[in-house]
Amino acid sequence: MEIQTIKKLEKEALKESSSDFIKMGVALFFMIGVLTYSLLTNGGISNNIFLGVAALIGAYMAMNIGANDVANNVGPAVGSKAMTMTMAIIIAAIFEASGALIAGGDVVETIKKGIIDISAFGGNPDPFIWAMMAALFAAALWLNFATAMKAPVSTTHSIVGGIMGAGIAAAGWSIVSWGTMAKIATSWIISPLMGGIIAAIFLYAIKKSIIFKEDKIVAAKKWVPIFVSIMAWAFVTYLTLKGVTHIWSSIVNILNTLPLISLEMTKEPSFTTAMTFGLIAGVIVYFTVKSKLNSKVVQNSRVSVNTLFTIPLIFAAALLSFAHGANDVANAVGPLAAINDAIVNGGVSSKASIPLWVMGVGGIGIAIGLALYGPKLIKTVGSEITELDQIRAFSIAMAAAMTVILASQLGLPVSSTHIAIGGVFGVGFLREWLHLNDANYVEKNTIATMHDEKKTLHAIQAELKTLEAKPDKVQVDYERVVSLYKRIAEEEHLIKEAKRSIKQAKKVEFVKRNAIKKIIAAWLITVPVTAIIAAALYFMIKGFMV
Repeated sequence: MEIQTIKKLEKEALKESSSDFIKMGVALFFMIGVLTYSLLTNGGISNNIFLGVAALIGAYMAMNIGANDVANNVGPAVGSKAMTMTMAIIIAAIFEASGALIAGGDVVETIKKGIIDISAFGGNPDPFIWAMMAALFAAALWLNFATAMKAPVSTTHSIVGGIMGAGIAAAGWSIVSWGTMAKIATSWIISPLMGGIIAAIFLYAIKKSIIFKEDKIVAAKKWVPIFVSIMAWAFVTYLTLKGVTHIWSSIVNILNTLPLISLEMTKEPSFTTAMTFGLIAGVIVYFTVKSKLNSKVVQNSRVSVNTLFTIPLIFAAALLSFAHGANDVANAVGPLAAINDAIVNGGVSSKASIPLWVMGVGGIGIAIGLALYGPKLIKTVGSEITELDQIRAFSIAMAAAMTVILASQLGLPVSSTHIAIGGVFGVGFLREWLHLNDANYVEKNTIATMHDEKKTLHAIQAELKTLEAKPDKVQVDYERVVSLYKRIAEEEHLIKEAKRSIKQAKKVEFVKRNAIKKIIAAWLITVPVTAIIAAALYFMIKGFMV
């Protein structure tokens, strides 16, 4: 038996190592392919070797974004079993790459969020190129480590820390815009709090309006179309504001060809325009869902109601992935585009054009990283923090869209990663709060029952005392004493069990505390760790080049 067990373990180990080897091979093949393409297409440039190495690091960074950051978009849907892991990876990969390639933009700020002053480089491209390369590599290394530790971290904060550290190493502390860094630091608190509160509000609203009702069928047919249409409004608004900015002029031209539509040509969509698009989508979705529900068989159970949120969740995962690809691809290709611009033009500029091949590195790299190493973080987000079902996952998706919309209008800095994880925490802590309320209710009833049991126990003990003090007992008295002792043991056992049930009910935790500690610790050290790594890498590159 032991030999068979050892053989099974050996077989599993070989299978696991073989899988890891294949994944590493695919990743290396992609990176070497990017390096080769860069060298072949930029052969006439003097610093083409440097650009090739930067492209290699950019490919590595993109895969790490796919492995870590994308889990936030599809993790809740997978954890709730609205999608299988394979389905989630396929959908996310397609929409991440589409968002990057279609709406990722053709110009990107070379310094993410203006955290350092590029004038400190004095127009000298060499230290700038070294700094960007160090920042990109540091962020990628940290994301790789965080993914291995199953800690979802912000890729934006990773690259921000990298640029800050490399910038300080290149030009001193004065290069950093500390006001901007302070705003970024506030997002560590704002993002998870807003995400958690909004997710908890939506979950409680769904529970109150549908789940807690006796007739869940009538409640679901009334409220599900409303909740799904709110989601449609939020996501279309969110996507208009964050996902189509770079192709907005093309969209305006297309819409203006339609009758009764005349949009003013602007650089990017206004909040009012985005809200209008969202409202139109919400109205259409409301009547569509209502019509579908009227012809659908719904059972009077929570499980049946949960299934009604499956399709909206799939759409939410796809739209979040598209918006993420359109926005966060800059984390992978921004520094690479800056290096490319500095090498090609021989100078340092605040904005750089993004060649199609660079955008392709970001979009395809994110998809490959997700497919190869994404499942680890998807499982963490979807099931290892708190247990999720479709309703809870729906609330998290709503929080992701609503928080970004709200924060953008209030001018608050937020992180999509922190919002999503905050949403997971929010629904978990709401479950604990609701359970605690139930436990308090049960405790009151149990205490009342215990009070009655104790009164009965005292009466039995008093009767037993009287009987034992009786001088001339007969057979019936002895039998009664025995029965009273049994009753006392039973009553004491009931009271003991009641106390234990109260204690156990209050100990139940729906959010794993170890996961919270690990994730928050990773969030707090992301910027300083990537800054230190980037500074060290900058000095290494400088020492090698000078």
